[in-house]
Amino acid sequence: MAESLAEQHVREFTRSCLRSGLLGARKLYDEVVLAITGDLPDVTDAEGLAKKWISEFHEELRRDMAAWPEETDYHRLQAAFAELEAAGVVVLQGCEDHWAAKAVLDERAGDPPRGVAWFTPPDVWHAIDEGMLEVNVWHGTTANVAPGDPLLDNVVAALERQGLSAHFDEGRIEVSAHWQRPISPPAS
Repeated sequence: MAESLAEQHVREFTRSCLRSGLLGARKLYDEVVLAITGDLPDVTDAEGLAKKWISEFHEELRRDMAAWPEETDYHRLQAAFAELEAAGVVVLQGCEDHWAAKAVLDERAGDPPRGVAWFTPPDVWHAIDEGMLEVNVWHGTTANVAPGDPLLDNVVAALERQGLSAHFDEGRIEVSAHWQRPISPPAS
């Protein structure tokens, strides 16, 4: 029997959440159960289906990881982000939205960082399969960077020093990078 469009979407959500590695095991399971119960109301065992899909996608990821190089774009991204953090730019990986990024800056109002670079889980999901991560960059005041801005140039340079092609387009930095984050197999 063919999957419904809703089932395809929830399966893809499960796969993307797992491959992103942004959620712990319990949060991943809870999010998948919530998606199943919300989008697939005819499913009678959401918990069992969530476990099945998570296990299936862990196995798929394990097989794929065997073919990855030792250092992936994910590792290069992490090195660039560490360099940015050392230079006073807060990096928020898998940030919920711009309000969450602003909240971090608001918390630091008395001692604002030089800037903040942030991207959402859907940005990561896009990088998983499409090989392009979109990163927002703001000054510590929440002002967007713009062409010719030294902060923008510094962020792009940090990415490029790691061998990642990056350019500013329509208010965000587009980084040519596949999110190939190695993760551990599920606990039994």
